[in-house]
Amino acid sequence: MEGASTRGVLSHLSLLEVQARNRGSQVPQQPSRVKELKAKVEALTSQRDQLKAELQIHKKLQKLRAPADKHEEDGEDEEMDIDSKSSELFHLMARHSELTDLLHAHNLIGGYDAITTNGGKGMCFSLATEYEGVYLDTYNLELNLKPKVRISRHNIPPFIPLNSLAEQSDLQTDVGAFLATVSQHLNAFAGRRQQLKLVKEQHKSVEVMESNLLCSILVLMFTVPKDKTPLLCTLEYTDHTRCLPTRVHLNCHDKLLPDSPNWKKNCSLLKEVPVHRALMAIKKDSDIV
Repeated sequence: MEGASTRGVLSHLSLLEVQARNRGSQVPQQPSRVKELKAKVEALTSQRDQLKAELQIHKKLQKLRAPADKHEEDGEDEEMDIDSKSSELFHLMARHSELTDLLHAHNLIGGYDAITTNGGKGMCFSLATEYEGVYLDTYNLELNLKPKVRISRHNIPPFIPLNSLAEQSDLQTDVGAFLATVSQHLNAFAGRRQQLKLVKEQHKSVEVMESNLLCSILVLMFTVPKDKTPLLCTLEYTDHTRCLPTRVHLNCHDKLLPDSPNWKKNCSLLKEVPVHRALMAIKKDSDIV
């Protein structure tokens, strides 16, 4: 009887021990604050050592350059003896020279963003457009460089005459000039299109009667305050590298109105100032509603 009682007590104690272990395993393990601080100290120490090493390299590079500069000024023919410890400094100087060459090449192509394609046989250029500080569309133009330079793929609007521009700029010898010309055409087109958008947004009383994809023709209908006379204004942009019109033509039932001093002045203004700004000035003078 006593043996059975003893076994019952032991079983109960074992059960309590198992339950205690289970409760202990359910307690979430909190990250050790000490370990976190140690890891942070190690990271900061590593960063400090790295900065010290970079500072030492910079100081050695300055010391190495100073005698070289003095050597050139004095015109001495002696060569500096560079030990093995200085080889790393020469490596840094070579890297600097390499980056300088890359920057020079970047400037030669006009500073356009470019990536190599087709295993190094081609390059794809990104041509960004902007108007009055606002970035607009970006176009891509891929050139094959071997065996000769030629246009491969692009998303430039078809009314931009790429082939004739390539001939005019001599694509084979001056890629930079070709890219500059294409960029000029794209920015002029973007500027004209943006002006048309601003006219529609800012001048609700002015009706856009006609425009084309190239935005080289813009026909506007004005209303003259006197007798609410309609006045048709045609802007022609024959120079596709600019976003200002080369010709302004007025048409009205009142034949004397287009030749009046006010409207001669307004026509000159439309050829010198972006159309959305010119219309503000014309409205301010009460020449249109």
